[in-house]
Amino acid sequence: MKYIFINLLLIPQLLFAQLQVSHNELKNKDYFPIVNSKTVATIVYDTNDYSVVKKTSELFSSDIELISEKLPTIVSTDSKLKNNIIIIGTIGKNKLIDQLIAEKKLDVADIKGQWERYTIQTFDKPFKGVKKALVIAGSDKRGTAYGVFTVSEKIGVSPWYWWADVPAKKSKELYVSNNTVISKQPSVKYRGIFINDEDWGLHPWAGKNMDKDIADIGPNTYEKIFELLLRLKGNIMAPAMHECTKAFYTVPGNMEMANKYGIMITTSHCEPLLYNNASEWDKKKQGNWNYVTNKNEIVKALDSRVKQAYKNDNIYTIALRGMHDSKMEAGSEEEKLQTLSEAIKDQRSLLSKYINKPLTEIPQIFVPYKEVLSIYEMGLKLPEEITIVWPDDNYGYIKRLSNKDEQKRKGGAGVYYHISYLGWPNDYLWLNTTPPALMYAEMQKAYELGAQKYWLLNVGDIKPGEMGMQLFLDMAWDMDQFNFENINDYQVNFLSSIFGEEYKKDFKHILDRYYFHGFTRKPEFMTWDWRWNSLFHTENVKDTEFSFINYNEAESRLNEYKAIANQAETILNQLPQEKKAAFFELVYYPVKGASLYNHEMLIGQKNRWYAKQNRSTTNILSEKVKQYHDSLAILTDEYNSLLNGKWNGMMTAPGFLPKIQLSPTRTIELPQTSEMGIFVEGQKNDSDQLTLPEFNNRFNETHFVEVYNNSTTPLKWQASTSEKWIKINISEGETTTQERILVSIDWDIIPTQKAEGYILVSDGTTSTRIQVKASSFEKDLDNLFVPNDGVISISPVDFQRKKENGNIKFQKIEGLGYTNSSLQLGNAKYNSGMESFVEYDFYASKSGETTIYTYMLPLFAKDTFHSTRYGIQVDDMEITTQKNDVKEYSHQWAANVIRNSAINKTKIFLDKPGKHTLRIYSIDPGMIIQKIMIDFGGLKKSYLGAVPANNN
Repeated sequence: MKYIFINLLLIPQLLFAQLQVSHNELKNKDYFPIVNSKTVATIVYDTNDYSVVKKTSELFSSDIELISEKLPTIVSTDSKLKNNIIIIGTIGKNKLIDQLIAEKKLDVADIKGQWERYTIQTFDKPFKGVKKALVIAGSDKRGTAYGVFTVSEKIGVSPWYWWADVPAKKSKELYVSNNTVISKQPSVKYRGIFINDEDWGLHPWAGKNMDKDIADIGPNTYEKIFELLLRLKGNIMAPAMHECTKAFYTVPGNMEMANKYGIMITTSHCEPLLYNNASEWDKKKQGNWNYVTNKNEIVKALDSRVKQAYKNDNIYTIALRGMHDSKMEAGSEEEKLQTLSEAIKDQRSLLSKYINKPLTEIPQIFVPYKEVLSIYEMGLKLPEEITIVWPDDNYGYIKRLSNKDEQKRKGGAGVYYHISYLGWPNDYLWLNTTPPALMYAEMQKAYELGAQKYWLLNVGDIKPGEMGMQLFLDMAWDMDQFNFENINDYQVNFLSSIFGEEYKKDFKHILDRYYFHGFTRKPEFMTWDWRWNSLFHTENVKDTEFSFINYNEAESRLNEYKAIANQAETILNQLPQEKKAAFFELVYYPVKGASLYNHEMLIGQKNRWYAKQNRSTTNILSEKVKQYHDSLAILTDEYNSLLNGKWNGMMTAPGFLPKIQLSPTRTIELPQTSEMGIFVEGQKNDSDQLTLPEFNNRFNETHFVEVYNNSTTPLKWQASTSEKWIKINISEGETTTQERILVSIDWDIIPTQKAEGYILVSDGTTSTRIQVKASSFEKDLDNLFVPNDGVISISPVDFQRKKENGNIKFQKIEGLGYTNSSLQLGNAKYNSGMESFVEYDFYASKSGETTIYTYMLPLFAKDTFHSTRYGIQVDDMEITTQKNDVKEYSHQWAANVIRNSAINKTKIFLDKPGKHTLRIYSIDPGMIIQKIMIDFGGLKKSYLGAVPANNN
């Protein structure tokens, strides 16, 4: 007999329950049979209940059919009931549930009158003619829906069964155990998504496939979005609002569909009172969108919208900006403050005009986005009941949060967060590469500082941001289930539950490398000029800083991308047909797409570099760039063709919009006479003496020498070493392109602690000498960080000692940062971290000026009373304070968010060689350090810097 046991204690916010799903009949009476060989339970709802309860009942019936191929009948509470029934309803709205409560059979004391809670209980013979009843009772309409979809998910229907084509887990028999389930209250009251920048994905897809009659995003599209939100326990949605899309409230059926699914409509920060001026405002008829000169027309438009929508469940944005998310049209900053204050008062008057409730009971938000934050901080008097929704900087870093006084406000606070963005300094609309650890770190900080009322995620087109959306809403539903120790396993477990536990290690590795490389540089930022809209221009080609010369940086990136793309492809080929589409959408396309785009851009960069050296490989690389570009086009077409074109029009990869070119490349004319070229790892273009990076025994690295051809005629060459301890993998060859000689050291026969020799490479006509240097560190330095070719690179979590003063705790964060592990210098909820520090012992081989580079996450201060400071000290020297107090939209901020790092330099003078100690102090708790480098003069040009090694 085969059983699947699922422990409901592992489900977010469920208590006291186990759910058992079986493929064979259970004789045990402790289980309620949803489906067995003899019968299918009947679903019962009350016609007086909310419309979303009826809709949820219908969807639950369909879910059971998806799994068992048996469709339950749905009846009302007035029907004659018999055998086994499933009662779905809201307390006070379902006569059978209310009867069970009155008879003291159903205990709802823990959830009655509370926000979005539910209980799941079973009963024997609760009514005449009924053998067993499964009761799913909600404290309110969405609580009921969440209870139902909790059962749906656990019997085998994923919330992503439609949006990501996750197949249902087939089973002929379904049983629910008799234990009681009681949900906790959601961590965040309002939780949802913002559909945005939909021009290249959701909008064309919806017009072609879902709402053909209007060729736009309409009620059929929103119905699927609302269902997904309910299944993910979300309750709010901000509709798409670009000029290409008809405004939500102007399309018949949209508002009615939101009511049908019980989803509250909110709007973006620039849409006052649900009004979208981007597509609704007619400048010719209504004049300028200027509150100073045209207030009456603006108020008239807002009045009309509130009158249209006030009977629905809405969260009203109290706002004033310019047309379509531009700056407010007003004069000085003081005039803007006065204008915004007036607009807030007028908008609240409109709410009072139509809604028969005190203003304190009408959900309202204020989002201090872009320049509105500075206006707010000038002293804007914001009514207490308005929720302040703190935005991130569009790149995942929250700009500020509530201070102690703001945390006392009745309206509370929330967060507006992005995993997709269109704008300066560059877009990232294609793939979701926000690491789970970054999202958790920022949202946990926000949650602990009082942002618990409203969380909104900008998801772009939803696809391919499915896993980011799921994580965000799961955190909003139950923040307590997450911590820094399990955050990186969450999506791994999600994928394993769908595609098989046998792939768990694969998923862990794939996601780890995918997010690491996407964090260090998003695929969309790999273009030849990272500025906004640079894809439209090739006149100013500027390479990325990823180096093919130093630290094996660019090649390591490409090799790891290729490896995980191949790993994902292997899994895709092994999966049964019914799981292939879901895997393609959730894993394969993002991983393979990121790999192809990185290859196109970096190989293009390599081509331009090779052209300067006249390498014979130059033209070959130009062809490879075209192949990568074409392969990405084919991959994207394959996505849009999945399942007979279900997603036709949804996916657009960068580089395939009109007028956008592929990565710029060069071709060269090659002579027939062969000529040998030599390139040495770490070589500077203007260097006369060729010297490999210095070897040392602590790191035991391999370096390379490239012998390349500058012609169409094959090149013959030979190589030899001056010393036996210098090892090369090949000593001769013949090539039309190039060959790489790998160089290493035999440390067992090296004669002294410091030794020198050379490699001689000849083509029979000319000879080139490459210098080799090697150093051995003594064993008494084993507990110290030692230099590697003149620089020490440290992962900050590898400290030797720490001192945690008071409430300050140093938190290791895996899966985040340039070393893939970062260190949080105390929790941001505390105000001071002085006298708390971590220590790193290191060895300096010489005295003199030394530079310490500290790479921090480009975080903002938590409020206006704090900064982003941390301290740096070597031995007993004076503490140097570093910080990242840059202004949003400054050029320094732009550079920081593009590379997800703020790099600080601290210069010191070491008076002697030998052992020293570096301390990093917490000053403003919450700062996160992702890498440390101590440069004795050997640091070479690259993007990520020297590679760290845990050698303490």
